Amino acid sequence: MIVLLSQAPGTLESTMTDDLSPAERYAAARSRAAEQATALASFREMYDFGLDPFQIEACQALEAGKGVLVAAPTGSGKTIVGEFAVHLALQQGKKCFYTTPIKALSNQKYSDLCRRYGAEKVGLLTGDNSVNSDAPVVVMTTEVLRNMLYAGSQTLLGLGYVVMDEVHYLSDRFRGAVWEEVIIHLPESVTLVSLSATVSNAEEFGDWLDTVRGDTEVIVSEHRPVPLFQHVLAGRRMYDLFEEGEGHRRAVNPDLTRLARMEASRPSYQDRRRGRNTMREADRERERRQRSRVWTPGRPEVIERLDAEGLLPAITFIFSRAACEAAVQQCLYAGLRLNDEDARAEVRGLVEERTAAIPREDLHVLGYYEWLEGLERGIAAHHAGMLPTFKEVVEELFVRGLVKAVFATETLALGINMPARSVVLEKLVKWNGEQHADITPGEYTQLTGRAGRRGIDVEGHAVVLWQRAMNPDHLAGLAGTRTYPLRSSFKPSYNMAVNLVEQFGRHRSRELLETSFAQFQADRSVVGISRQVQRNEEGLEGYKASMTCHLGDFEEYAGLRRELKDRETELARQGASERRAEAAVALEKLKPGDVIHVPTGKYAGLALVLDPGLPAGRANGHRGFEQHDGPRPLVLTAERQVKRLASMDFPVPVEALERMRIPKSFNPRSPQSRRDLASALRTKAGHIPPERARKKRSQAADDREIARLRTAIRAHACHGCAEREDHARWAERYHRLLRDTSQLERRIEGRTNTIARTFDRIVALLTELDYLRGDEVTDDGKRLARLYGELDLLASECLRAGVWEGLGPAELAACVSALVYEARVGDDAMAPKLPSGKAKAALGEMVRIWGRLDALEEDFRINQTEGVGQREPDLGFAWAVYMWASGKGLDEVLREAEMPAGDFVRWCKQVIDVLGQISAAAPVEGSTVAKAARKAVEQVLRGVVAYSSVG
Repeated sequence: MIVLLSQAPGTLESTMTDDLSPAERYAAARSRAAEQATALASFREMYDFGLDPFQIEACQALEAGKGVLVAAPTGSGKTIVGEFAVHLALQQGKKCFYTTPIKALSNQKYSDLCRRYGAEKVGLLTGDNSVNSDAPVVVMTTEVLRNMLYAGSQTLLGLGYVVMDEVHYLSDRFRGAVWEEVIIHLPESVTLVSLSATVSNAEEFGDWLDTVRGDTEVIVSEHRPVPLFQHVLAGRRMYDLFEEGEGHRRAVNPDLTRLARMEASRPSYQDRRRGRNTMREADRERERRQRSRVWTPGRPEVIERLDAEGLLPAITFIFSRAACEAAVQQCLYAGLRLNDEDARAEVRGLVEERTAAIPREDLHVLGYYEWLEGLERGIAAHHAGMLPTFKEVVEELFVRGLVKAVFATETLALGINMPARSVVLEKLVKWNGEQHADITPGEYTQLTGRAGRRGIDVEGHAVVLWQRAMNPDHLAGLAGTRTYPLRSSFKPSYNMAVNLVEQFGRHRSRELLETSFAQFQADRSVVGISRQVQRNEEGLEGYKASMTCHLGDFEEYAGLRRELKDRETELARQGASERRAEAAVALEKLKPGDVIHVPTGKYAGLALVLDPGLPAGRANGHRGFEQHDGPRPLVLTAERQVKRLASMDFPVPVEALERMRIPKSFNPRSPQSRRDLASALRTKAGHIPPERARKKRSQAADDREIARLRTAIRAHACHGCAEREDHARWAERYHRLLRDTSQLERRIEGRTNTIARTFDRIVALLTELDYLRGDEVTDDGKRLARLYGELDLLASECLRAGVWEGLGPAELAACVSALVYEARVGDDAMAPKLPSGKAKAALGEMVRIWGRLDALEEDFRINQTEGVGQREPDLGFAWAVYMWASGKGLDEVLREAEMPAGDFVRWCKQVIDVLGQISAAAPVEGSTVAKAARKAVEQVLRGVVAYSSVG
């Protein structure tokens, strides 16, 4: 790695030149003159600070014609390298595309580049905005560039450089494939600049870039320009997480370790309640003293403490939108004021200017006045549920120092330029969509990377709030580890397949996919697995020798024993499967109003059926269960809970004990409504005892195969061996290792050409549906090539079947929403409300088409769990967008939708994006869809949805 030292002119350099010979001075002067003639020299003059060694090294590699991968910590200034690519492109008369993962970051970068190079030289392309798209420098989201590449856009002519900011996004499960598509399909003449967070396998990623893009320099910098100090706030005391040991080795602060031990030895609240009567007065006094020293400070208390220590501005990461809003309210109720009168006036002026376009009648609905009160005091929330305009105002005020405390979800850590002096983490656990899980070292690094503003702060501070059962060693592991491996999430899609076949043909497309980073990583991992197979084979030889029996073939005898065990397991499984089938048949007979007894599970006991939850009812938009999962009844339990039960809650058949009338006025979201109906349920059927399931005779008792195997085992020569069980243990180990070795061999086979095999299955399905005929893309295939999204094939099939013909703009918007929307809640919710008439019929037909595609994907072994295939359309947003497109007011729509304004706007913009695709892909003649789609865009793009703040 090149190390470059910054030095003041005329100091060390002039001293050194005094000692040089005339020839050496002449050579040094020539070297300086050559350096001054470089593009880097003129670029450096544009900044009032010196560049870091890693920035200089990357820029020099770029100027030498190489691609670069720069992996450096958040806030280290790696975007300087991207800006140098812009500088080179303008100097050479070429174009530069600057891609970002999110629209907010695109808007921010567009503003930065406009200030530096002038608005006439910079353009912006996102799903929402198109500004000066023919400019020599265009900022865009990565998806926009991918779509350009597939469409063969004329805008690509003269393209010299592409900057991929936050390239580590290619690990993203849902969108990561787009980054690899761009990297693979960019013309060879384009120089690629990849900017990444610090990842542990940057060299591996660089090797892949070298393979697919040519000469690529990998520059890794672990250095933080502003040092970061780690703390734990417990009670009134701020502990340092680390203390310096011998030889600059960092050790966990022993005070924290003692504190954790003391907390662990304290009895829980329940234990204290049970033992309070028997506790001695001295023990109670000691407990009071300990409790007075250690507690988790409240949010206003934390901000006051940081303010007193001079550690504001601060970002507090809370992994819940509702908790972020609650935190602001708590600070307001506590009377916190972080701004003086002058700052308050400045805040009000800027807010009123930025929100002038919002109709006054919408301000109350959006919580404007409460939001403004927080801003004036220097306190704000920041999360995806906020209106984009509100979020941008918070970002601008924070950067200006007019907002000093922000409570944010982790989305703030994803690239937005909002550095702070301090970062606070309330907890080290977050909901990952499936369960509460510990945050990873990579996530911890990303979050705390916001602390420390370059050029402003001498040091940054990361503060973790003390929680009961906190392990300081675990926290130290998070803070001291920089393991953030880049893992490819690349998977072929239907749209990708038709675009590739149209451009390159099937054979060449297959070869291109084999060059993906996903396949590169899979092929490398095979090496280690092969070594393990070799070791296993050596172990198998040893086990085989140990199980040798002098009376006969023990391997054969062990095989008989295993066959017997497998047969018994199979019969037990069959019995369980039959009982499940009987239970499913019984569930299908249930009707709303049936009173049942749930036999097992978390909600065991008396329950009232509200909705039988039959598979055919999926047309109502229930998500998360497939046809073979059977009915999933929605019930009200005697404990007043409304829950959707699964088949596992009914291991035995269930019958209705009684019938009850469900009032039409019953609202499952109303606690009073649930309480009244649950009370009536207990009165009606609380006295009826549940029927006990009768045990059936075991199938194994009458099975001929089991009888035959038992006879064969008893007759075998090895059965009489005195060391039989000892041999059997070695045989079991042999069998287990043999099974593991076979699995490893299958993994080797499975990882070789995996991407190409998935592509082959997708192509086979598309051929079956007549989207492809060999290397030819049919007219239907060309339509599919213009539809990007998770449900691309479903959208294409709906166009082909004429499902949306004759729909009005609002009805079409409702149908398209099912292609983009995904609810954040589980499937405990009631069936969503749908528009009536043609829209409802079209939505039902969409679900039926999806069911047919789902069955077809199963036939072609296209697996949704691997990220390939069509998920079920979600109808949960259809009513909201229908109302909005029909001209209803924001207050009414948000009340009906029961979602934050920011979420509503985001989903509306995604609907607009897909409507635009549909208007371009729909037939021009003999179809009403294209016209309806264009009109729907106009009707959805109004009010809060139309607010856009570029620049």
